[in-house]
Formats: sequence, C-alpha cells, structure tokens
Amino acid sequence: MSKLFALKGEIQNYAWGGTNFIPDLLGIGSTSEKYAEYWLGAHKKAPAVITTATGKQELDAYILANPIKSLGAEVAHKFGGLPFLFKVLDVHEMLSIQVHPTKKEAEKGFKRENALGIPLTAAHRNYKDDNHKPEIMVALSDFWLLHGFLSQEKLIKRLKEVSELTHLLPVFKEEGYLGLYKTVMEQSVEETNRILSPLAKRIMPLYLEGKLDKMSPDYWAAKAMDATKDKQELDKGIYSVYFFNIVKTNKDEAVFQDAGIPHAYLEGQNIELMANSDNVLRGGLTPKHVDVPELLKHIAFEETIPNVMRGHVQADGLERIYKTPAPDFELSKIDLIKADIYQSKAKTAQIIMVIDGEAEITESETVLQMGKGDSVFLEADAEYSITTTSNATLYKATTP
Repeated sequence: MSKLFALKGEIQNYAWGGTNFIPDLLGIGSTSEKYAEYWLGAHKKAPAVITTATGKQELDAYILANPIKSLGAEVAHKFGGLPFLFKVLDVHEMLSIQVHPTKKEAEKGFKRENALGIPLTAAHRNYKDDNHKPEIMVALSDFWLLHGFLSQEKLIKRLKEVSELTHLLPVFKEEGYLGLYKTVMEQSVEETNRILSPLAKRIMPLYLEGKLDKMSPDYWAAKAMDATKDKQELDKGIYSVYFFNIVKTNKDEAVFQDAGIPHAYLEGQNIELMANSDNVLRGGLTPKHVDVPELLKHIAFEETIPNVMRGHVQADGLERIYKTPAPDFELSKIDLIKADIYQSKAKTAQIIMVIDGEAEITESETVLQMGKGDSVFLEADAEYSITTTSNATLYKATTP
C-alpha cells in the first residue's frame, strides 16, 4: 500500500503579499490579488489536500483517521496530529511586529479566552489554539527582517544618534529593555504622534528620493509610514524598528525564532516551517488588534544576537539540514543534478516541495513526477528515492 501521495496546499491572500512570486511558483495565472502565503500542512484553518486511491482528502482528516500509519506511533502519541506547518511566503509589504507564546502560556491563554466566551474569529482574540509557534525561515531571495532587541551598547548608540528618540536614553539606562518598550507601547496616540511626527518629516523626503539604505532603520520606519492609510496616526511599531536588530539574509540562509523573540518580516521571499499554530501577539505595524498588557507578558526583554544559519550538509552531499531546538519540526534543502540519487526512510510524516526544476520520487510501486511548485506527503516508514533528469531544488519538512 502506497505511503506516497501528491499534495496540494492552500493559498492565503493577505494584504502584505506580492502578486507574482507564488503564482509563478505554482504555475497559476496571477491576478491583482495579493498572494502572501502558500500553506502545506494540516492546520484546521487551511488544510492541504492529498490524492489517495479513493480520491482527494483533506490532510487533517486523513491523519485523524490514520494517525499511527501516517505519523508513526511516537509522533502520533506525543503531538496528536501533524506537528508542523510548512509555508512559502512572499513579503511585499512589512508584516506586523509580533511575538509567539510558549507552549505552557498558549495553553493557559487559549483556555482563558475560551472560558470568557471570546469567539475564535473575534478581532480581539489573542489565542487561536493551545500551541506554541517556534519557527524557522530560509531565504529564497535577499530577505530582510527585524529580530530581537539590539545589544545594550548598540541600542544606546541608536538612541543617541536618532535625535527624536534621545529623550528615551535615561529610560533605557534606568529601566532596561522592559521599561523602554513599556514606555512607548503605553503612550497615548497623541504622545506618539508628537514624538514621531518630527521623525517622519525628517526621513520621509529622503525615503521618497531613494536616499536611504536598507540597513538603516530610517528606511523601514519611512516605508511603514508611507504604507499607513491613516497618516494622522503614527504606528507605535515604528519605535521597534529602531530598537530591534535589522537582519539581512542571503538566499539559502536561515533564521530561527523561538517563543519570546519579537520579530517582523520586512521584505523578500522565504520558506517557513513552524509548529502547527496560528498564535500571534502583535506589537505594531498593523491595523489589527494590539493587546499591550498581554504582549508585555511574553516578550524576552533581553538582547538578541542574530544567528544566521547556513545549515549542515549531510554525508550524501545532497541534503542540508537547518537544525533548531524545536521538537516539532526539522527543515532541510535537497539539491540534485542529473546523476544524483537521494535516498531516505521517513521516520515520521514528511512534506517535500520542489522549489525549482523537476524531480521523480519513487516509493515502492508508486512513482510521482514533480515539477516546480509540486509537493508530496510521505507517511511514516516510507522508503523512497528522488532523482532528476536535469536539476532540482527541494525543501523537506519533517519531525526530528
């Protein structure tokens, strides 16, 4: 009985997405719609669909009916379902600043909001499920993001250099990261506008004339201001652009974000793999709900030294694994040329996607041809091989 299935994901049309990258990847006609994310997983919000011998079936329902067969006994018992969500992102406009809760805090928050009778679809709901959401991204292009607080030395230097923010220097020196962030996030709209309006007047002309470098926080602050529909109300998230690390990753480089690390994707395309959750606590750069008291409970108020990973090449020379401490998932990249044969045995469920080129995947008597944008689902204990007649770049998601 086959353990290999063709898999089709779900597109998410969020306002921050681009119009061409995901349609080009999937070989579909683009429209004026924004194509932000392509989901490959079993999340109840948008489960992928597998093609079985008896027809098409949503992946979450298939796994629920066949947990041990599809996931393996250990993962089925530990997680109760597919523990990861695999995505492709096209970030055209900046995403909201956000942080994700720990597993323990997600369980508490989800239970609390359920007890309060807050609908899952409510705009002010913080917890959509009871899971944590550590995540790793691998850049498919030059990719820019905000990632954790600057070191103390760099943040003091930043506050000294930006004249509109120098009044915050004593706050940081006396009250640290928490005091600084709490001060700006609890400001009134009027106070935020009073402080940031002079900054906007200084940097916006430079941004519009193309005179700002992307390594400068002025560039991203101005881009956020330019994208805001309500020009009369400046977003508190602009402060974070000056407080956080600005990280540029080159193609194939990765960044891991654990619970508590504030971050925001700024621009580019990436592969993302995360725990199977949709829990997001927002901190600005968004018209969506920002619950400041809840946000302050979950942020790691400490310096973050960005760790840009290049992955570990395996003994076969074909697979590069991006290791993280997350027990839910493991992401790897597979590069093949004509003579190569990638062989593996899936300990637990796997999802594999072709990002470029074409490939043939064989499991027992089942053979599937895969082109750019195609994906497959492999059950636990599947022994398979992948070849190509030209070249292929694939990404694989599994549980370690």
